[in-house]
This record gives sequence, C-alpha cells and structure tokens, in this order.
Amino acid sequence: MSASPDQQANSSAKQGFAFGIAIVAAALLFVAGLVSIFQGISAIANDDLFVASPNYIFEFDLTTWGWIHLILGIVGVLVAGGLAVGADWARISAIIIASLSIIAQFLWLPYYPAWAILIIVLDLIVIWAVSTWNPNNEYNL
Repeated sequence: MSASPDQQANSSAKQGFAFGIAIVAAALLFVAGLVSIFQGISAIANDDLFVASPNYIFEFDLTTWGWIHLILGIVGVLVAGGLAVGADWARISAIIIASLSIIAQFLWLPYYPAWAILIIVLDLIVIWAVSTWNPNNEYNL
C-alpha cells in the first residue's frame, strides 16, 4: 500500500526537521563534550575551583569527577564527529553518551547546578533528535 502525497510530504517535512535537529544535536554534543573536557581538566588540575555541599549523598573527590568529565567529554566529541558525518554507530553512541552525561550531570549538581541543569536539557534534546531522525527511510510512516 502506497502513501498518499500528503502523507509523504508530511513525513518528508518531519524527517527534514529531524535531520536539521540531528545536525544541531551533533554540534551541541560537540560543544558539551568540549566544555566537559575543560571542566574535567579544571577539576583535575585545581580541585579548589568548585564548591560542594558538604552533605551530598553522591559525594566523590573532585579529581574523580574531573576524570569522569574528561573521559565523557572526549568520547562525546568523537561521537559528535561521527554523528555529523551520518555514521550509523554514532546514532546509538550519541544516545548512550547523552544518557551517561545526564547521569553524570545529575550527580554533579552540588558542584555546578546551573551548568548541570543546562547540560541535562541539551542531552535530552540530543537524545530526541538522534532517536527521531531516520536517515535510511525517506518516508517514515
């Protein structure tokens, strides 16, 4: 059964929008990864830079958080590059990295709450965009 021209146009518009958001998602993942790298370096080099709540249940040493952010940032930048060129592995990897980033940012809340909330929102946008876009099917009905 073939789709009507209206359904095909609507589907093409949705896919075009999702493709545009996926490219933006790659850029957001790249920038978030880059900033995470800088955050990690800052926490590793000078752990007096951040102020933490003394009674937070998920408390780690800032050097540990620095390494977590550094590793997630490097992987995020690499995945963003793969996502920008349309690699299939990058779509799944982007969802995994964004999910791990959400968890890490949630646990990072007492150290830098405004940034953590912003990155959580951006990671949710990345997950939505990457999971919505279907590059192999022009008419996703």
